[in-house]
Amino acid sequence: MFVWEDDLYYSCTTCDVEFHKDCYSEPKKLIHPYHLQHPLDLIDGKNEAESSKCTWCGSNPTRYYYRCSICSFCLDIYCSYKFPSLTITNPKSHHHLLSLFPRPLLVPCDACGSINRSDPSYACFQCNYMVHVSCINLPRVIKLTRHHHRLSHTPYLSPSSYSCRVCHKNVDDKYGQYSCNQETCSYVAHSKCASHKEVWDGRELEWEPEEPDNSENVAPFKKIGDSLIEHFCHEHHLRLEKYKDLGDDDQEDKQCHACVLPIDSRDFYNCTQCGFSLHEVCANLPRELDHALHKHKLFLDTSPQEVYDDMSCSVCQQRFSGFRYKCKDKNCLLSDIFRIHVGCISLPDYFTHKSHGHPLCFPILELRHKEKIICKVCKKHCSLSHLQCSTTCEFDLCYRCATFPSEVRYKHDKHPLSLCYGEETSDGNKYWCDICEKELDSTEWFYTCDKCCVTIHLDCIFGSSIYMKPGFTFRYISFKVKVLRNNSNTRLICDGCEHRCSAHVYYEVHWYRYEFVSCSLECLEQRINGCLGKIRKRKLSL
Repeated sequence: MFVWEDDLYYSCTTCDVEFHKDCYSEPKKLIHPYHLQHPLDLIDGKNEAESSKCTWCGSNPTRYYYRCSICSFCLDIYCSYKFPSLTITNPKSHHHLLSLFPRPLLVPCDACGSINRSDPSYACFQCNYMVHVSCINLPRVIKLTRHHHRLSHTPYLSPSSYSCRVCHKNVDDKYGQYSCNQETCSYVAHSKCASHKEVWDGRELEWEPEEPDNSENVAPFKKIGDSLIEHFCHEHHLRLEKYKDLGDDDQEDKQCHACVLPIDSRDFYNCTQCGFSLHEVCANLPRELDHALHKHKLFLDTSPQEVYDDMSCSVCQQRFSGFRYKCKDKNCLLSDIFRIHVGCISLPDYFTHKSHGHPLCFPILELRHKEKIICKVCKKHCSLSHLQCSTTCEFDLCYRCATFPSEVRYKHDKHPLSLCYGEETSDGNKYWCDICEKELDSTEWFYTCDKCCVTIHLDCIFGSSIYMKPGFTFRYISFKVKVLRNNSNTRLICDGCEHRCSAHVYYEVHWYRYEFVSCSLECLEQRINGCLGKIRKRKLSL
């Protein structure tokens, strides 16, 4: 026996034959429930002139597989590990005994309406009822964060035109689906979509009492006077104020402490004693909510996150310094804590974006229409969450681009800049960015003022740190990092890329004898990792 890459295997010392430890123990002959009428022989595909496909799942087997010498029935190693029971008594999904159907089910399952030939199936021949083994124990009553009512599994729906509210595809009313318990509600979801591990929290609620709605007991603030509130996140009283004009320098620098976007044109709450500010809409953020982006209830966390690794949004992957919603479920706490910033939580799971003619939806990762997702706007890979067209369009949008504000203020223009979603054709005119003074592609997204002919790149108006607030301090490993406003007439030189800091913020580090400035978080990471590398080399040389 030998070891290779932590895997035990057997090797013949005479000829060139090797076996994994598990494969070596496979029987040479097998009687399997999928093919009870004939025995199956273990075949070495290396000695076969033609490759065979697994009769059960349709995939091409690895080197070793089982085959019937009488009828050429083929079963790959992975399918041979499945030994389902021949009968199931008292199944959850049906009132009669179910018998194993020893063939791939090539018709829709009566419990979910889908076809999956690799999933073993059972049948009730008395009722002509066919069901996947994975659908036999589907929960009868569940609750999803995508809907405010409970859902019940029903064997069929009343004839009508239905759309699944999870994947937004058509629902066949002849088969089992989940529907809302409320008679006046038309919410429907496919059985597989509603019970998916990314959508459902795994709790069966058939015998559980309804939980009371405590939303009124967790209001974010209470009114204490005319336009005056006491918000749970701040120790002072906040007063509702009207946005005046950019002529006020103090107001120009104001940013909302929740979403970290500027206080530009909307009413806002201002602290009566310090510089704390909140957009009116951000002050009304609920302290707890359900959202389609996560299967557990989320809770509003307003405390400063001072550790760099805790500042990343689980949805858009951007670092941020504002408020966040976090999951407190013990299973999430044991793995990777789910946290999402205010910008991403504000987007519903199904809506029409101004950049596209069809509604966009948030897909289940395992059910995405393709493996590698590229954002239509920034052309970057959507590593985790994204939005896709609910029709057959090849349109995908990352959450970073989807949350760009439709209007922004620019200090050198008295008008608000509007987000242009790209011009279909170029008329020959060249556009130039007012910040970097480089040419701008008019077919891509950019900010513009039609009255003043101002055009600006998205990255130039925001930089790579759109959600980092000046004055915020955090810790990267043992380095203390300050976020500073970049509003001086002379822009500093980044000690990383050696370009001028052009974004609205820059980062300053003081750590023992190390002092440097970074224009972005990317340069900050590279610079700090470089410092740590020098320290390690110095220690090794001692």
